[in-house]
Amino acid sequence: MKKSLFAIAAVTAFAGAAQAQSSVTVYGIIDMGLNGGHQKGSTGATRAAQTPFNNTGMQFGQNAETTSRLGFRGTEDLGGGKSAFFTLETALTPDGNNMFGTGGTANRVSIVGLANKGMGRMAIGTNYTPLFSNAASTSPGQFNNIMGDIIYGAQTANGITGFGTTASAPALSANNANSSTDVGLTVRTANMLRIDTDPVAGFVGQAFYSMDNTTDAQTGTTTATNRTGGKNDRNGWGLGTTYTFKQLLVAANYQSLTATNPYSAAVAQTATTAAVAATGAPAIFGSSVNTGTNIKDNQWFAGATYNFGILKAYAQYINRKATSQIDATQYATRTAQQIGLRGNWTPTIESWASIGTGKYMTYGSTAPTVNFNGYQVGTNYILSKRTNLYGIYGASNTGTSSAGTYFNGAQYAVGVRHTF
Repeated sequence: MKKSLFAIAAVTAFAGAAQAQSSVTVYGIIDMGLNGGHQKGSTGATRAAQTPFNNTGMQFGQNAETTSRLGFRGTEDLGGGKSAFFTLETALTPDGNNMFGTGGTANRVSIVGLANKGMGRMAIGTNYTPLFSNAASTSPGQFNNIMGDIIYGAQTANGITGFGTTASAPALSANNANSSTDVGLTVRTANMLRIDTDPVAGFVGQAFYSMDNTTDAQTGTTTATNRTGGKNDRNGWGLGTTYTFKQLLVAANYQSLTATNPYSAAVAQTATTAAVAATGAPAIFGSSVNTGTNIKDNQWFAGATYNFGILKAYAQYINRKATSQIDATQYATRTAQQIGLRGNWTPTIESWASIGTGKYMTYGSTAPTVNFNGYQVGTNYILSKRTNLYGIYGASNTGTSSAGTYFNGAQYAVGVRHTF
């Protein structure tokens, strides 16, 4: 009897010790298929300097419905409702020479943090902005990589350019509905502290602060081309909330990202002069981490979903204003609104559709303005919990901007997505 009691006690102690250890999960997505489309339009800073393009293409490609990725996540129970966690996630390029992504989004998430049950979680590292998280969760197409979702603004190589090459204008592309995933909103930043509360009466609070500051001593000769040093600061903050009541979900977020990069901390920011080296041309905060330069990039978002059972309804609105830190009279704004539906017609067939409109405006330089619209339809055929076939079609169109540019395009994809 004593031996049995000792054995039970030993097994119980071992189980308790095992529960206190970290649990690590390997996960990922592989998305491959046939991708194609066409785009027609023109680029140029003025009506007299337009360059037309007309492109078509088709290939066995990747990442149409979801970006392929490989990740590791782990948690450790610290006792008393507390835990530690981490996530490391990198992009994959399964049809490229390099399996692991080498672009700015290769490091998708790299965080470590602490959580307290009943309060929330705090994480530090390279992470998604709360605005992106809420926009993705209220998107009918779940932010796939086919054009037509004008909130996200995904995937097309050419289109309407912004302000030409003047250094005083922020580089927010006027490619209306779609240019890349950094046109609609900022997806992630590095150097981020993010806090998410646990639900309280249906509300979840979100906040983040991103800080990347450096100041170097001024060095070099008095000539402009040899001057270096000064401040190079990139900071941002954001607040948001979600509210859930029965079948209704409402989300709202605001974020402000600021980048300052004058070569001399003692001299006011100006364009190139004989006394100050050229400051970095203004550029928005993109989907790559901390890419903003001499810009104040303000973004706010509101979205909602309502689950009717068979169908789920979606509505979204986003506004973005990017203002040059060199010349505050130079700015660009982009607004867009979108509605959609998503539902399961059978246990194995899921479909969605969305349609939206928007407007792009600037002040300064050539001051282009343009109205745009887009739509998207798609379907999934569920083979198992981890594998599905998909088909997606999306299109984006604009009128002619005040600079003389225009864009019309469509993309399609059929493929297979496997999660593990």
